[in-house]
Amino acid sequence: MVVVRSFPAGRLAAALVLATLACAAGAQSVYRIVGPDGKVSYSDKPPADPGTKAAHAPVAPLPGTAGGLAGLPFELRQAASRYPVTLYTGPECGPCGTGRAYLASRGVPFTEKSVSTRDDLTALQRLSGGISLPVVTIGGQQLSGYSESEWGQFLNAAGYPHTSQLPPSYRQPAATPLVVAATPKAAAPAPAEAAHTAPMPSGAPAPSGSNPAGIQF
Repeated sequence: MVVVRSFPAGRLAAALVLATLACAAGAQSVYRIVGPDGKVSYSDKPPADPGTKAAHAPVAPLPGTAGGLAGLPFELRQAASRYPVTLYTGPECGPCGTGRAYLASRGVPFTEKSVSTRDDLTALQRLSGGISLPVVTIGGQQLSGYSESEWGQFLNAAGYPHTSQLPPSYRQPAATPLVVAATPKAAAPAPAEAAHTAPMPSGAPAPSGSNPAGIQF
């Protein structure tokens, strides 16, 4: 599903788009918290209980170069620091690949979050209010579905150059999961019992099917 917005021409439209971009951005990382009782909850803040462990996929800095943003040209650095871009994608999602390629062709440094599990899907619903992919955030503006004209309009308003200015040394960071599972900290076994503790299984079997979370493209 693609959500298309139209704006009147002229400076007023550009000002409105820029004002929208400047709004406070929604949380781009979600903590999946599993309490001592096994209850799962989601939050954009870490748990207050020190006995509960939470993990999340943090929004990575925009590196790609040894100096991070400092290694980018001035115009691009200004846009990336004021209006960072995050792309949410899923497996076997054609529009996601098209959106990724568009950002790369414009030389937009971005953070990519992959949505492939039910936990990821729950977090995506919390962030965007839906389950359609791709989703891109440009500063505080969130766009669902791929539309080159719409994405371009907001990138232009944010001050991103029309053509790539990324240095040759730049490398786009790899996508990371939107949510990383977290469990309560297990108590260390007593010394006398340590030798008799059975080894934990190496991992759970992977879910079957190419789209176990039921994500819509």
